[in-house]
Amino acid sequence: MLNRTTGNKTLRVIALGAVVATAALGLAGCSGNADAGKNDDSVGVALIVKTNSNPFFVAMQDGAESAADEAGVKLTLAAGKEDGDEDTQIKAIEDAIARGDQGILITPNGPGVLDAIDKARQAGLYVIALDTPPDPADAVDITFATDNRLAGQLIGEWTAAQLDGEKATIALLDLFDDKIVSVDYNRDQGFLEGMGIDVADKNANGDEDATGTYSGGDYEIVGNEATNGAEDGGLAAMETLLSKNPDINVVYTINEPAAYGAYQALQAAGKEKDVLIVSIDGGCAGVKNVKDGIIGATSQQYPVNMAELGVKAIVDLAKNGTKPSVTDGLDFFNTGVALVTDKPVDGVESIDTTAASDICWG
Repeated sequence: MLNRTTGNKTLRVIALGAVVATAALGLAGCSGNADAGKNDDSVGVALIVKTNSNPFFVAMQDGAESAADEAGVKLTLAAGKEDGDEDTQIKAIEDAIARGDQGILITPNGPGVLDAIDKARQAGLYVIALDTPPDPADAVDITFATDNRLAGQLIGEWTAAQLDGEKATIALLDLFDDKIVSVDYNRDQGFLEGMGIDVADKNANGDEDATGTYSGGDYEIVGNEATNGAEDGGLAAMETLLSKNPDINVVYTINEPAAYGAYQALQAAGKEKDVLIVSIDGGCAGVKNVKDGIIGATSQQYPVNMAELGVKAIVDLAKNGTKPSVTDGLDFFNTGVALVTDKPVDGVESIDTTAASDICWG
Protein backbone atom coordinates (compact mmCIF):
# COMPACT_ATOMS: atom_id res chain seq x y z
CA MET A 1 0.00 0.00 0.00
CA LEU A 2 1.29 3.41 -0.95
CA ASN A 3 0.18 6.30 1.26
CA ARG A 4 0.28 9.94 0.39
CA THR A 5 -1.19 12.99 2.07
CA THR A 6 -2.84 15.95 0.36
CA GLY A 7 -3.78 18.75 2.75
CA ASN A 8 -5.67 17.16 5.64
CA LYS A 9 -6.76 14.13 3.67
CA THR A 10 -4.74 10.96 3.32
CA LEU A 11 -5.41 9.33 -0.03
CA ARG A 12 -4.51 5.69 -0.39
CA VAL A 13 -3.29 4.10 -3.60
CA ILE A 14 -3.57 0.37 -3.10
CA ALA A 15 -1.21 -1.96 -4.91
CA LEU A 16 -3.65 -4.81 -5.13
CA GLY A 17 -2.98 -8.47 -4.52
CA ALA A 18 -5.76 -11.03 -4.31
CA VAL A 19 -4.04 -12.79 -1.42
CA VAL A 20 -3.89 -9.61 0.65
CA ALA A 21 -7.48 -8.67 -0.10
CA THR A 22 -8.72 -12.15 0.68
CA ALA A 23 -6.86 -12.15 3.99
CA ALA A 24 -8.39 -8.78 4.85
CA LEU A 25 -11.84 -10.20 4.26
CA GLY A 26 -11.13 -13.20 6.44
CA LEU A 27 -12.42 -15.56 3.75
CA ALA A 28 -11.83 -19.26 4.13
CA GLY A 29 -9.96 -21.00 1.34
CA CYS A 30 -12.06 -23.20 -0.92
CA SER A 31 -10.39 -26.54 -1.39
CA GLY A 32 -11.06 -29.14 -4.01
CA ASN A 33 -11.45 -32.10 -1.63
CA ALA A 34 -14.44 -34.41 -1.81
CA ASP A 35 -16.25 -33.06 1.27
CA ALA A 36 -15.88 -29.43 0.14
CA GLY A 37 -17.06 -30.28 -3.35
CA LYS A 38 -20.12 -32.03 -1.93
CA ASN A 39 -21.05 -29.00 0.15
CA ASP A 40 -20.25 -26.54 -2.64
CA ASP A 41 -22.57 -28.38 -5.05
CA SER A 42 -25.49 -26.86 -3.15
CA VAL A 43 -24.15 -23.29 -3.44
CA GLY A 44 -25.74 -21.34 -6.27
CA VAL A 45 -24.50 -17.88 -7.20
CA ALA A 46 -25.81 -15.48 -9.83
CA LEU A 47 -23.49 -12.88 -11.36
CA ILE A 48 -25.51 -10.09 -12.96
CA VAL A 49 -23.39 -7.46 -14.72
CA LYS A 50 -24.36 -4.24 -16.45
CA THR A 51 -23.53 -5.49 -19.94
CA ASN A 52 -21.32 -8.15 -21.47
CA SER A 53 -20.13 -5.85 -24.27
CA ASN A 54 -17.74 -3.93 -21.99
CA PRO A 55 -14.36 -5.65 -21.39
CA PHE A 56 -14.54 -4.65 -17.72
CA PHE A 57 -17.59 -6.82 -17.15
CA VAL A 58 -16.31 -9.60 -19.37
CA ALA A 59 -13.23 -9.74 -17.13
CA MET A 60 -15.50 -9.80 -14.10
CA GLN A 61 -17.39 -12.76 -15.55
CA ASP A 62 -14.11 -14.57 -16.23
CA GLY A 63 -12.97 -14.00 -12.65
CA ALA A 64 -16.25 -15.30 -11.25
CA GLU A 65 -16.15 -18.38 -13.46
CA SER A 66 -12.62 -19.18 -12.36
CA ALA A 67 -13.51 -18.83 -8.68
CA ALA A 68 -16.71 -20.84 -9.15
CA ASP A 69 -14.90 -23.67 -10.92
CA GLU A 70 -12.35 -23.86 -8.11
CA ALA A 71 -15.04 -23.93 -5.42
CA GLY A 72 -17.55 -26.16 -7.20
CA VAL A 73 -20.16 -23.39 -7.23
CA LYS A 74 -23.14 -23.40 -9.57
CA LEU A 75 -22.66 -20.03 -11.26
CA THR A 76 -25.30 -18.41 -13.46
CA LEU A 77 -24.28 -15.44 -15.62
CA ALA A 78 -26.62 -12.66 -16.70
CA ALA A 79 -26.15 -9.19 -18.16
CA GLY A 80 -28.16 -6.19 -19.17
CA LYS A 81 -28.57 -5.63 -22.89
CA GLU A 82 -26.82 -2.29 -22.47
CA ASP A 83 -25.54 -0.05 -19.68
CA GLY A 84 -28.62 1.19 -17.84
CA ASP A 85 -30.86 -1.79 -18.71
CA GLU A 86 -32.59 -2.36 -15.38
CA ASP A 87 -35.40 -4.62 -16.63
CA THR A 88 -33.10 -7.46 -17.70
CA GLN A 89 -31.29 -7.29 -14.36
CA ILE A 90 -34.59 -7.41 -12.46
CA LYS A 91 -35.58 -10.55 -14.39
CA ALA A 92 -32.20 -12.14 -13.56
CA ILE A 93 -32.70 -11.38 -9.85
CA GLU A 94 -36.15 -12.97 -9.95
CA ASP A 95 -34.66 -16.03 -11.66
CA ALA A 96 -32.02 -16.33 -8.93
CA ILE A 97 -34.73 -16.29 -6.27
CA ALA A 98 -36.71 -18.94 -8.15
CA ARG A 99 -33.63 -21.19 -8.48
CA GLY A 100 -32.98 -20.98 -4.76
CA ASP A 101 -29.50 -19.49 -5.19
CA GLN A 102 -27.59 -18.66 -2.02
CA GLY A 103 -26.30 -15.34 -3.31
CA ILE A 104 -26.24 -12.69 -6.00
CA LEU A 105 -23.31 -10.63 -7.27
CA ILE A 106 -24.56 -7.59 -9.16
CA THR A 107 -23.28 -4.42 -10.79
CA PRO A 108 -26.52 -2.44 -10.52
CA ASN A 109 -27.68 -0.68 -13.66
CA GLY A 110 -29.64 1.88 -11.66
CA PRO A 111 -32.02 2.48 -8.75
CA GLY A 112 -34.78 0.56 -10.52
CA VAL A 113 -33.25 -2.75 -9.43
CA LEU A 114 -33.38 -1.98 -5.70
CA ASP A 115 -36.88 -3.36 -5.10
CA ALA A 116 -35.89 -6.65 -6.72
CA ILE A 117 -32.72 -6.78 -4.61
CA ASP A 118 -34.82 -6.23 -1.49
CA LYS A 119 -37.06 -9.15 -2.49
CA ALA A 120 -33.99 -11.33 -2.95
CA ARG A 121 -32.65 -10.45 0.50
CA GLN A 122 -36.05 -11.10 2.07
CA ALA A 123 -35.99 -14.50 0.38
CA GLY A 124 -32.70 -15.24 2.14
CA LEU A 125 -30.19 -14.53 -0.63
CA TYR A 126 -26.98 -12.71 0.27
CA VAL A 127 -26.54 -9.83 -2.19
CA ILE A 128 -23.13 -8.34 -2.96
CA ALA A 129 -22.80 -5.31 -5.24
CA LEU A 130 -19.66 -5.24 -7.38
CA ASP A 131 -18.08 -2.07 -8.80
CA THR A 132 -21.16 0.14 -8.33
CA PRO A 133 -22.35 0.74 -4.75
CA PRO A 134 -26.12 1.29 -4.69
CA ASP A 135 -27.70 4.32 -3.07
CA PRO A 136 -28.30 3.74 -0.22
CA ALA A 137 -25.30 1.51 0.42
CA ASP A 138 -27.29 -0.75 2.75
CA ALA A 139 -29.62 -1.75 -0.10
CA VAL A 140 -27.22 -4.70 -0.46
CA ASP A 141 -25.43 -6.74 2.19
CA ILE A 142 -21.99 -5.42 1.16
CA THR A 143 -20.23 -3.88 -1.84
CA PHE A 144 -16.84 -4.89 -3.27
CA ALA A 145 -15.70 -1.97 -5.39
CA THR A 146 -13.08 0.51 -6.45
CA ASP A 147 -12.97 3.68 -4.39
CA ASN A 148 -14.40 5.61 -7.32
CA ARG A 149 -14.09 8.95 -5.53
CA LEU A 150 -10.38 8.36 -5.09
CA ALA A 151 -10.07 7.15 -8.69
CA GLY A 152 -11.52 10.46 -9.87
CA GLN A 153 -9.40 12.50 -7.48
CA LEU A 154 -6.20 10.88 -8.77
CA ILE A 155 -6.83 11.79 -12.41
CA GLY A 156 -7.98 15.26 -11.33
CA GLU A 157 -4.79 15.92 -9.38
CA TRP A 158 -2.69 14.64 -12.28
CA THR A 159 -4.54 16.90 -14.73
CA ALA A 160 -4.13 20.01 -12.58
CA ALA A 161 -0.40 19.35 -12.29
CA GLN A 162 -0.03 18.76 -16.03
CA LEU A 163 -1.74 22.05 -16.89
CA ASP A 164 0.83 23.95 -14.82
CA GLY A 165 -1.35 27.05 -14.43
CA GLU A 166 -2.93 27.01 -17.91
CA LYS A 167 -6.64 27.71 -18.11
CA ALA A 168 -8.63 24.47 -18.00
CA THR A 169 -11.48 24.34 -20.50
CA ILE A 170 -13.19 21.14 -19.43
CA ALA A 171 -15.51 18.64 -21.06
CA LEU A 172 -17.16 16.15 -18.70
CA LEU A 173 -18.21 12.89 -20.36
CA ASP A 174 -20.40 11.13 -17.81
CA LEU A 175 -22.34 7.89 -17.72
CA PHE A 176 -26.02 8.88 -17.65
CA ASP A 177 -28.22 11.95 -17.88
CA ASP A 178 -31.50 10.20 -17.00
CA LYS A 179 -30.58 8.49 -13.72
CA ILE A 180 -28.28 8.97 -10.76
CA VAL A 181 -25.81 6.23 -9.84
CA SER A 182 -22.92 6.51 -7.41
CA VAL A 183 -20.18 5.39 -9.79
CA ASP A 184 -21.15 8.26 -12.12
CA TYR A 185 -21.13 11.12 -9.62
CA ASN A 186 -18.24 9.79 -7.54
CA ARG A 187 -15.90 9.68 -10.54
CA ASP A 188 -17.04 13.02 -12.00
CA GLN A 189 -17.12 14.88 -8.69
CA GLY A 190 -13.91 13.21 -7.53
CA PHE A 191 -12.18 14.43 -10.69
CA LEU A 192 -13.31 18.01 -10.03
CA GLU A 193 -12.22 17.76 -6.40
CA GLY A 194 -8.82 16.50 -7.53
CA MET A 195 -8.60 19.55 -9.82
CA GLY A 196 -9.28 21.73 -6.79
CA ILE A 197 -12.71 22.84 -8.00
CA ASP A 198 -15.49 23.38 -5.49
CA VAL A 199 -18.43 21.06 -6.08
CA ALA A 200 -21.90 22.05 -4.92
CA ASP A 201 -23.77 18.83 -4.16
CA LYS A 202 -20.99 16.25 -4.01
CA ASN A 203 -23.45 13.54 -5.04
CA ALA A 204 -24.73 15.25 -8.18
CA ASN A 205 -23.14 16.02 -11.53
CA GLY A 206 -23.37 19.36 -13.25
CA ASP A 207 -24.39 21.75 -10.47
CA GLU A 208 -20.94 23.25 -9.81
CA ASP A 209 -20.07 26.75 -11.04
CA ALA A 210 -19.36 26.78 -14.76
CA THR A 211 -16.39 29.09 -14.27
CA GLY A 212 -13.99 29.76 -11.43
CA THR A 213 -10.56 28.72 -10.27
CA TYR A 214 -8.91 25.34 -9.85
CA SER A 215 -5.72 24.61 -7.92
CA GLY A 216 -3.55 25.97 -10.73
CA GLY A 217 -5.54 28.75 -12.36
CA ASP A 218 -8.87 29.50 -14.04
CA TYR A 219 -11.33 26.92 -15.34
CA GLU A 220 -14.40 26.79 -17.53
CA ILE A 221 -16.72 23.76 -17.69
CA VAL A 222 -18.18 23.53 -21.18
CA GLY A 223 -20.76 20.95 -20.15
CA ASN A 224 -21.70 17.44 -19.09
CA GLU A 225 -22.76 14.87 -21.67
CA ALA A 226 -23.87 11.27 -21.18
CA THR A 227 -21.97 8.47 -22.95
CA ASN A 228 -23.61 5.32 -21.53
CA GLY A 229 -20.02 4.18 -21.00
CA ALA A 230 -19.69 3.33 -24.69
CA GLU A 231 -17.30 4.30 -27.48
CA ASP A 232 -20.03 5.66 -29.75
CA GLY A 233 -21.47 7.57 -26.82
CA GLY A 234 -18.09 9.12 -26.12
CA LEU A 235 -17.71 10.17 -29.73
CA ALA A 236 -21.16 11.77 -29.88
CA ALA A 237 -20.72 13.52 -26.52
CA MET A 238 -17.36 14.95 -27.56
CA GLU A 239 -18.76 16.21 -30.85
CA THR A 240 -21.58 17.95 -28.98
CA LEU A 241 -19.24 19.68 -26.54
CA LEU A 242 -16.78 20.68 -29.25
CA SER A 243 -19.64 22.37 -31.07
CA LYS A 244 -20.21 24.44 -27.92
CA ASN A 245 -16.55 25.33 -27.41
CA PRO A 246 -13.78 24.24 -29.79
CA ASP A 247 -11.11 25.34 -27.26
CA ILE A 248 -11.59 22.39 -24.91
CA ASN A 249 -8.23 21.22 -23.57
CA VAL A 250 -9.29 18.80 -20.78
CA VAL A 251 -11.61 15.83 -21.24
CA TYR A 252 -12.76 13.74 -18.28
CA THR A 253 -14.38 10.43 -19.27
CA ILE A 254 -16.33 7.93 -17.18
CA ASN A 255 -14.38 5.00 -18.67
CA GLU A 256 -11.91 4.06 -21.38
CA PRO A 257 -14.38 3.09 -24.14
CA ALA A 258 -15.88 6.59 -23.81
CA ALA A 259 -12.36 8.03 -23.78
CA TYR A 260 -11.48 6.36 -27.06
CA GLY A 261 -14.69 7.62 -28.63
CA ALA A 262 -13.82 11.14 -27.47
CA TYR A 263 -10.36 10.78 -28.96
CA GLN A 264 -11.84 9.87 -32.35
CA ALA A 265 -13.98 13.02 -32.30
CA LEU A 266 -10.97 15.15 -31.36
CA GLN A 267 -8.89 13.48 -34.05
CA ALA A 268 -11.55 14.20 -36.67
CA ALA A 269 -11.49 17.85 -35.59
CA GLY A 270 -7.68 17.94 -35.72
CA LYS A 271 -7.44 18.68 -32.00
CA GLU A 272 -6.19 15.40 -30.52
CA LYS A 273 -2.71 16.79 -29.77
CA ASP A 274 -4.06 19.78 -27.86
CA VAL A 275 -6.21 17.97 -25.30
CA LEU A 276 -5.57 16.00 -22.10
CA ILE A 277 -7.90 12.99 -21.90
CA VAL A 278 -8.20 11.22 -18.56
CA SER A 279 -10.26 8.21 -17.65
CA ILE A 280 -10.92 5.32 -15.27
CA ASP A 281 -10.71 1.56 -15.84
CA GLY A 282 -7.17 0.27 -16.43
CA GLY A 283 -8.09 -2.42 -18.93
CA CYS A 284 -5.36 -3.66 -21.24
CA ALA A 285 -6.72 -1.65 -24.18
CA GLY A 286 -6.88 1.47 -22.02
CA VAL A 287 -3.35 0.98 -20.71
CA LYS A 288 -2.16 0.67 -24.31
CA ASN A 289 -3.97 3.91 -25.11
CA VAL A 290 -2.05 5.57 -22.27
CA LYS A 291 1.20 4.15 -23.63
CA ASP A 292 0.31 5.43 -27.13
CA GLY A 293 -0.52 8.91 -25.81
CA ILE A 294 -4.25 8.73 -26.59
CA ILE A 295 -5.15 8.88 -22.90
CA GLY A 296 -2.91 10.90 -20.61
CA ALA A 297 -3.70 9.02 -17.42
CA THR A 298 -6.21 6.49 -16.15
CA SER A 299 -7.11 5.08 -12.75
CA GLN A 300 -6.79 1.30 -12.80
CA GLN A 301 -9.36 -0.85 -11.05
CA TYR A 302 -9.56 -4.62 -10.60
CA PRO A 303 -12.80 -6.33 -11.69
CA VAL A 304 -11.41 -9.87 -11.60
CA ASN A 305 -10.57 -9.46 -7.93
CA MET A 306 -14.05 -8.09 -7.19
CA ALA A 307 -15.70 -11.13 -8.72
CA GLU A 308 -13.35 -13.71 -7.19
CA LEU A 309 -13.78 -12.25 -3.72
CA GLY A 310 -17.54 -12.04 -4.20
CA VAL A 311 -17.86 -15.73 -5.08
CA LYS A 312 -15.61 -16.74 -2.19
CA ALA A 313 -17.60 -14.58 0.23
CA ILE A 314 -20.88 -16.26 -0.65
CA VAL A 315 -19.30 -19.73 -0.43
CA ASP A 316 -17.82 -18.91 2.96
CA LEU A 317 -21.13 -17.58 4.22
CA ALA A 318 -23.01 -20.64 2.97
CA LYS A 319 -20.51 -23.08 4.49
CA ASN A 320 -19.41 -21.34 7.68
CA GLY A 321 -21.78 -18.45 8.31
CA THR A 322 -18.87 -15.99 8.08
CA LYS A 323 -19.73 -12.60 6.60
CA PRO A 324 -17.22 -10.22 4.95
CA SER A 325 -16.51 -6.79 6.42
CA VAL A 326 -16.17 -3.33 4.89
CA THR A 327 -12.87 -1.45 4.71
CA ASP A 328 -12.21 0.79 7.69
CA GLY A 329 -13.66 4.26 7.15
CA LEU A 330 -15.72 3.24 4.12
CA ASP A 331 -19.16 1.71 3.61
CA PHE A 332 -17.78 -0.87 1.15
CA PHE A 333 -14.77 -3.16 0.73
CA ASN A 334 -12.14 -1.32 -1.31
CA THR A 335 -10.63 -3.56 -3.99
CA GLY A 336 -7.90 -1.08 -4.93
CA VAL A 337 -6.98 1.65 -7.39
CA ALA A 338 -3.74 2.95 -8.92
CA LEU A 339 -3.05 5.89 -11.24
CA VAL A 340 -1.49 4.79 -14.54
CA THR A 341 0.57 7.25 -16.58
CA ASP A 342 3.92 7.53 -18.31
CA LYS A 343 4.04 11.22 -17.37
CA PRO A 344 4.26 11.17 -13.56
CA VAL A 345 3.93 14.34 -11.52
CA ASP A 346 5.27 15.19 -8.09
CA GLY A 347 2.91 14.47 -5.23
CA VAL A 348 0.68 12.02 -7.08
CA GLU A 349 1.59 8.35 -6.73
CA SER A 350 1.39 6.43 -10.00
CA ILE A 351 2.56 3.36 -11.86
CA ASP A 352 3.75 3.34 -15.47
CA THR A 353 2.18 1.45 -18.36
CA THR A 354 4.73 -1.36 -18.12
CA ALA A 355 3.69 -2.15 -14.56
CA ALA A 356 0.00 -1.63 -15.38
CA SER A 357 0.22 -4.00 -18.36
CA ASP A 358 1.28 -6.80 -16.00
CA ILE A 359 -1.93 -6.48 -13.99
CA CYS A 360 -4.44 -5.22 -16.55
CA TRP A 361 -7.51 -7.12 -17.70
CA GLY A 362 -9.47 -7.57 -20.89
